[in-house]
Amino acid sequence: SQDLIDGAYNAFVRFFALPTDIKKQYHVAGGGGARGYTPFGVETAKDSKYFDLKEFWHVGREVRDEKYAEAMPANVWPTEVPEFRDRALALYGALDALGSRMLSALALHLGLPERFFADKTNNGNSILRPIHYPPITTDDVPNVRAGAHEDINLITLLVGASAEGLQVLSRKGEWVPYTAEADTIVVNIGDMLQRLTNHVLPSTTHRVVNPPGEKARQPRYSTPFFLHPNPDFVIDVLPNCVSADNPSRYPEPITAQGYLEERLREIKLK
Repeated sequence: SQDLIDGAYNAFVRFFALPTDIKKQYHVAGGGGARGYTPFGVETAKDSKYFDLKEFWHVGREVRDEKYAEAMPANVWPTEVPEFRDRALALYGALDALGSRMLSALALHLGLPERFFADKTNNGNSILRPIHYPPITTDDVPNVRAGAHEDINLITLLVGASAEGLQVLSRKGEWVPYTAEADTIVVNIGDMLQRLTNHVLPSTTHRVVNPPGEKARQPRYSTPFFLHPNPDFVIDVLPNCVSADNPSRYPEPITAQGYLEERLREIKLK
């Protein structure tokens, strides 16, 4: 519901307004950004020379199977914003349920059983990521708020960002601006689903550019939900996505956790 989204956003905005030294207390050293706070100037889009102009927080799955404990550490919560935990977990749960419904629809589209993804994502290492893009105060920064990239996971659900800047790369190779309506949830396909479907479902290349003029002086807030499979799920090309016209591009299977770690190194989080 909109109230649930607004409540979560209000808590996230309150956290990002805290002094930097307090926020940095929630940075988990050596944790690859898996939980808690990642400060400004760390994440860098793959193959980019410049870090992204953003800081963010990671909320993971709260009810965890012990066998995934190493891949899925416990959550961290900021005591300065007491409502942060409950509001973040409520939004996480709602988007996790919606994401499962989206995957059921995609399974049917791919000619798979409707519940194909259910037991492959029920302990998924999914992440809710509140992001703060601070105001840009000079005109000549080479960095952008988020460089061109594809998401790592299966699908991403994005609930209304607070300012313009999101652009999606079209099949013609043109950047198309996208502004979410207040009650719209954007769904992106990520690289894990692209790999699983042998590019039948291609991942969405997108970026967040710095808006022009005075609009760049405004902060931007965004909260994507990255839906991941269970860490031990083996990403192996689906047989019905291989044909004479589309031979398998990925003969070597890889676990979801192995793939995630490989990609985190590329974007400077590991």
